[in-house]
Amino acid sequence: MLFDSSIRKELARSFGATLVVLVTVVMTMMLIRTLGQASRGNVSPSDVMLVMGFTVLGQLPTILSLSLFVAIVGTLSRMYRDSEMVIWFASGRGLASLLPPLLRFAWPVMVAVAVLSLGVWPWANQQIQELRAQYEQRSDIDRIAPGEFQESASGNRVFFIDKDSPDPQAANNVFILATEPGSEAVTSARSARLEARDGERVLVLTQGQRLETSKDKPGIKISEFSEYSTRIGAEKPNAPNEFSAKTRSTRQLLSDPQPVHLAEIGWRLGLALAAFNLIVLALALSSVNPRAGRSGGLMFALFTFIVYYNLMTLGQSWVSGGKLSLPGYIALLHGGTLAFALLVLAVRHNHWTPRQLWRRRGMA
Repeated sequence: MLFDSSIRKELARSFGATLVVLVTVVMTMMLIRTLGQASRGNVSPSDVMLVMGFTVLGQLPTILSLSLFVAIVGTLSRMYRDSEMVIWFASGRGLASLLPPLLRFAWPVMVAVAVLSLGVWPWANQQIQELRAQYEQRSDIDRIAPGEFQESASGNRVFFIDKDSPDPQAANNVFILATEPGSEAVTSARSARLEARDGERVLVLTQGQRLETSKDKPGIKISEFSEYSTRIGAEKPNAPNEFSAKTRSTRQLLSDPQPVHLAEIGWRLGLALAAFNLIVLALALSSVNPRAGRSGGLMFALFTFIVYYNLMTLGQSWVSGGKLSLPGYIALLHGGTLAFALLVLAVRHNHWTPRQLWRRRGMA
């Protein structure tokens, strides 16, 4: 009981500190990334915090798994370095006896990773996709900012308004440049207002003029008008109904077993399986080399984590391309990783050496 309580208390402190650091780092990176997307016009500036929050929420399974892995490696390395493991081994505790207390501490984290990867991950991706779709499908008039030249959604028109108006449906001193394959038109007006006609959004310009030039015909056509109407788009743009596989729920993916959907299922299941495998790997590979310094074990743990998750990404692409089946991918990567971790753990627990194994094979 003393052994279990001491190791779980230290794991809790290390896990909490690591989780706070990783969440802070990821939030900072996601904030910079989201601000870059907002500056490029991919995300609404008012939705930056929402997009960042949903992104961090979707990345929580990976953050929790890495925090748990680093906490176990750091705790066991410290126990090896301070000779506490020698004391526990001398009292009759083997290396494999550490696995039950580690699992008793880690099972809530593993359950959280499974719930987040199977349920929250697609929901967060769907929310981000809907925010982006709503912002990209905003009408041309919604893109206009006072004092700025703004391009339309199709890219063939440029708008400019001089200043704000008390009425959100109206503007003053409007400039519109429209480019067609064979012509170009410049329209300016003293004022403009937005109206809805038969389900369409129409921009009505008043007191202005229009200059048209044609590539095939020389000269400029100038016309003045007291009122001119141009269609802006649908009155209420709707978000698309179809999204990528990352935004579909796990039940929807199972009901439509395409290679792309199976690859996404493999990734979500892999996040849950990897959390368990990393616990066994941390126990099997944790050790201290006095010549390597205190950070040697942590650097090796990070390298192992990166290689494991890169293999998961590679396996997902293979399943998506039809090169590997979903059961084969899970058995090959996650089953192989678990078998390797258990083999290393058994070798270290029983203190097997190549000479002993060779002698046993010869005696058999």
